[in-house]
Amino acid sequence: MLSGRRLDLLDPAAIDIEIDDIALGLSRVARWNGQTTGEHGFSVAQHSLVVEDICGHLDPHLPVSWRMAALLHDASEYVIGDMISPFKTALGLDYKRFEASLEQAVHIRFGLPARMPPQMKTLIKRADRACAYFEATQLAGFSDAEARQYIGEPPKGYSLILTPLAEAEVRRLFIRRFNELNAKLVRE
Repeated sequence: MLSGRRLDLLDPAAIDIEIDDIALGLSRVARWNGQTTGEHGFSVAQHSLVVEDICGHLDPHLPVSWRMAALLHDASEYVIGDMISPFKTALGLDYKRFEASLEQAVHIRFGLPARMPPQMKTLIKRADRACAYFEATQLAGFSDAEARQYIGEPPKGYSLILTPLAEAEVRRLFIRRFNELNAKLVRE
């Protein structure tokens, strides 16, 4: 990693994970394999910021720790990239185990439970799909009907306009939001 850390992908250690490495990697990984409108690709870092915000909309009393988990829900992609869910499934259980071990190391590194309770996974997945709906309709050329058919409904009472940001800007915003949540976690 650019931080100088050496991350063993087959046996990731929490001590080797740095938020600056995550923010850099995620800000450079494009959702939809870069097949979106705009001057910049819509990065996983920007997607993660939106997912965390949607989680807060879906559950206004969501504890800070779970908001942090939502922000970091795709953190493993800083080293393995973004793959569509059907492809992950096609790769099989070993890929999912690999991704889960990296996610656990990230959670441990930042003081979160290694494994999320099922209800939190469900909430974050719901927000993730909602964000994908907005990405599909605003950036990837899907009609509203197509997005609802393949991705699902957006959350009631939540709307946004997505504008893909430059890598440096979204990295700065990601780190800023991480620091805001982390400061609140320390006080919890």
